[in-house]
Parts: sequence; C-alpha cells; structure tokens
Amino acid sequence: MSTTAGAPRRSAFFLSDRTGITIEMLGHSLLRQFENLSFAEVTLPYLDTAEKATAAVIKINDCAIVDGVRPLIFSTFVNPEIRSILDSANAFHLDCFNIFISSLEAELGTHSSRTVGRSHRVDTGTDYGQRIEAVRYTLEHDDGISHRNWQQAGIILIGVSRSGKTPTCLYLALQYGIRAANYPLTPDDFRYRRLPAELDNLRDKLFGFTTDPVRLHQIRNERKPGSGYASLKNCEYEVREAEALMRQEGIPYLDATNKSIEELATAVLHQAKLGRRIY
Repeated sequence: MSTTAGAPRRSAFFLSDRTGITIEMLGHSLLRQFENLSFAEVTLPYLDTAEKATAAVIKINDCAIVDGVRPLIFSTFVNPEIRSILDSANAFHLDCFNIFISSLEAELGTHSSRTVGRSHRVDTGTDYGQRIEAVRYTLEHDDGISHRNWQQAGIILIGVSRSGKTPTCLYLALQYGIRAANYPLTPDDFRYRRLPAELDNLRDKLFGFTTDPVRLHQIRNERKPGSGYASLKNCEYEVREAEALMRQEGIPYLDATNKSIEELATAVLHQAKLGRRIY
C-alpha cells in the first residue's frame, strides 16, 4: 500500500480460533480501503485456548510499544473467555463475529449455535468428494494436457500462455467445486485462424482470457528470459491473434491484466452463468 509521509505504520492482526481465512479476507478487504496508509498484517490462527490468547495479547502489546500506536485486531471468536482476554490488549479490537451474530440473533429472535469452525466445516461427505473430484479433474486438464472427458467440464478457459488460466481454474475447483479445464492458444492455432478441432464442439463451455502484451512480456521473461517466447514482439502478436480468434468465434473473453484470481473467478462465474457453491 502507498503511505502518507510521516504516517505511522499500523500493525493489523487477524485472529481466529480456526484457520483465520474468513477474518483475514474480511479484514484485508477493509484495510485496502485506506490506500494512503500502510499496514503490517499478521494472521494468528487456532487461538483456541486461554494460553494461546494470552500469548497473542503479549505479542500485540509489544507491537503497540514498537510502533508507537495501538494495533488493529480483527477477530472471529465464539468463546467469551478468549474474547475477554483479547479485549485486554492495547489495541483497537473489532470482534466481527460478535458484531454480526448479535444483530442476527436480535432480528431472527433466536440464539445461534455459536459453534467453533462452522464457516469452514464440510456439511456432507458428498460435498467434500465433489470438491476433491473437481480439483483432480482440473489438474488433469490443465494446459491442454488431456483431452479426455472434456464434456464433463463446467468451463474451459482459453487464452495465450501465462494469462492467468491455471490459477483461476484451480480457484474455481477448490472454492466452488467446478470442473475447470484450460487450453493455451499457440501460434499453431493462429496459423489457421480457427479453433482447435478438440474444442470445436465445446463452444458453449469456452471462456477466454486476454492480457496486456507488456505485462505478458514481463511475466514470460521471468520464466524464460531472453527467449523468443518471451519477446515483446511475440507477446504482442499472440495477444492480437488470440483476441481476433475469440472475436471471430464469438467466444466471450475478458482482460485479466490487473485482476486478482478472486476477481477473475467471480467474473467467470457471473458471465458464464455457472452455478456457484461456496465451501
């Protein structure tokens, strides 16, 4: 993040009695709204005993002394004893779980279960099995490795090499249980200006990524420095031809240059009208 001259660097702690994934995502999203400030972000998961919570408070208080300003705490705890310990820290504490649960209990007229770990619990063996199968399928169909069972794919991402297809596919599989394959468009595909034969009958599953040639050049040059594959001229050619091919074939596509994996996955889900299942 950018900083304002003279502004202190704030420590921000994401605390949880489980993995910390939920509060880390929420807290990070909130802090990103303050682009003129700088934050040192620390995640402390599995604080499920009073002893661990006390150790976390000591660490937080030490940061307050070093930074010269009290840290921020974002937490999700159902255990009142642990919450009370954390409240004793020299910090600004946002107990996000309690904020929302208390309001919901009042609105719904009933008490919640206040069970640890509910947000990441697998509800059924079938759900978990579907997600694992989606990941397995996605790995087997990465980068056009296998052409078997492509009809089983929920989505097939196409685009030039290093345009973000693989990480997006894995995110779709892991987070949403979607079987996501991907195929890299290469100069061989551009020579004939038509889709590869193996994709021709799968048009309803295709979705394209494009990217800025300069950024693509930088990424490829890190992987294969000085190669023709990574040259700016070749990157410009591949991006231009890939976009022309996708337009010609009527394949929807988006620019992945400045988008995070989460943004890309969400855009694909929305634009391709895929059924989303949050795990």
